[in-house]
Amino acid sequence: MARLQADIDNVLYANTPKIEELARICEDNSVIEKELYTKYEVKRGLRDLSGKGVLAGLTNISDVSASKIVDGKEVPCEGNLYYRGYNVKDLVKGFLDAKHPGFEETAYLLLFGELPNKSQLKEFQGILAERRTLPPNFVRDVVMKAPSRDMMNGISRCILNMYSYDKNADDTSIPNVLRQSLNLISQFPMLMVYSYHAYNYRRGQDLYIYAPYPELSMAENILMMLREDRQYTKLEAKILDMALVLHMDHGGGNNSTFTTHVVTSSGTDTYSTIAAAMASLKGPKHGGANVKVTNMFEDMKKTLTNWEDESQIRQYLIDLLDKKAFDKKGLIYGMGHAVYSVSDPRADILKSFVMQLAMEKGFEEEYALYEKVEHMAPEIIGEKRKMYKGVNANVDFFSGLVYSMLGLPSALYTPIFAAARIVGWSAHRLEELKNVDKIIRPAYKPLAPYRDYVKLDDR
Repeated sequence: MARLQADIDNVLYANTPKIEELARICEDNSVIEKELYTKYEVKRGLRDLSGKGVLAGLTNISDVSASKIVDGKEVPCEGNLYYRGYNVKDLVKGFLDAKHPGFEETAYLLLFGELPNKSQLKEFQGILAERRTLPPNFVRDVVMKAPSRDMMNGISRCILNMYSYDKNADDTSIPNVLRQSLNLISQFPMLMVYSYHAYNYRRGQDLYIYAPYPELSMAENILMMLREDRQYTKLEAKILDMALVLHMDHGGGNNSTFTTHVVTSSGTDTYSTIAAAMASLKGPKHGGANVKVTNMFEDMKKTLTNWEDESQIRQYLIDLLDKKAFDKKGLIYGMGHAVYSVSDPRADILKSFVMQLAMEKGFEEEYALYEKVEHMAPEIIGEKRKMYKGVNANVDFFSGLVYSMLGLPSALYTPIFAAARIVGWSAHRLEELKNVDKIIRPAYKPLAPYRDYVKLDDR
C-alpha cells in the first residue's frame, strides 16, 4: 500500500521530465509580445502608467484618495482612506479616544452605511456574538480533516463546506446574503485559529480548541483562542483591533474586492464568492505581501553583519532590485502601492503605534532597521527604476512587524487580513446584488491567426 501511495505521489505531485517538456511547449505558445499591449492601448492590470485604475464600477462603500487638484492640475498628496465618507483616521481616533474596540463599530458602518448609536452598536455586537458558533461536529468533520499547511486554503475549504450546511445556500436575496455574511464574519476567526491548531496537531503539537467568549471583541477573541494560556494585554488587543479596522476595505478596485464583484455578478452563492475572494487575497502581490515583507527582513537580518550600517543596508536593497538577494524577484516588499504615491494612511496609523509596541516587546533594534529601510528604499528604487509615480511604505511594510511583535504566527498574517476584509467583501457583494444585473465581462483582443483544421493522420 505504501508503494502504491508513493507511485500515486510521483504521478500527481512530481514534475516529471515529460511535464517539464510539455511546460516548455505551453510557455512558448503563451508569449504575447509586450509592444502589442502598447499598440492596442491595453491597460495592463486595468491601470494606466500612473497607476490610475480603469473605471469599472461605482461604490458608496469606501474611497482611496491620493491626489488633489491644484491650479487645475492633479497633483499627488498624502493618502487618505474613507469608509462610507468618513476618513479612517477620524474613525480610528474616535474609538481610541472613547477607549472601546473599533472592529464592530466599523463593520456596522460598512455594512449599513451609517455609524451606529450606542443601542445599535450593542445590538450588533450581540448579533455577531451569537453567531460565533459552528455547525455540530464541523471542527471534527471539516477542520480536522486534511488540514492544509497554508491556512488560506484551509479556511477557503471550510467556507466552501459551509454551503452544505445552509438550507438556503443559493438564495441571493439581500436578507439571506446579509444573514450569510454576518455568519461568516463571526465564524471566520474560529475557522482561522482552529485550522492553525489542527495543522499543528497533525505535526505532533498539543491541540487546544477554545470557544469564543461573547463578551470579548473580535480582536480579543482571536488572541484568546490562539494562545494556550488565553492571555493577552490591552495594548495587544487594541493594536490588533486597529489593524483589523485598517484592513477592512480599500475601495472597490483592489484585486480581492474586484473578484467579489466579478463573481457576484455571475449570480453564484455567497460561499463560492468569498472563497474566490480568499484565493485572490492569498497572492503575494495582494494580501500575502506582509508575509513576504517579514521573510525579506529575516533574510536581511541574517545577511547584514551590522544592522546600523547604512552602507550594508543600501547594498542589500540594491541586491534585491538586481535580483541577487532574498527571492530574486527584483522587489523590495512593502514599498510602493498601486494608488498611493506620497503616503499610505494605513501605514501611517500603524506606525504611530509600532514604536510603543516595540518598546513593550523588546523589538527596538528591529524597529530601527525597518525605519532605515523605509527611508532609504524609495531613493534607491528611484535610482534603479523608471518611475511614473512616487514610492512609499505601504500597510504591509508595518503590519508584518506588528504581527510578529504580537507573537502571531506568520501562517496567520494573511488570514488576519481576510478576517477584516471579509466585512468589505460582504458589503460590496450586497451592493453588487442590489445595483447591477449584468455579468462582468471585459474584452480581450484575440491575436492568434485563424487556421484550417488538419486531420490527425496528416499532422
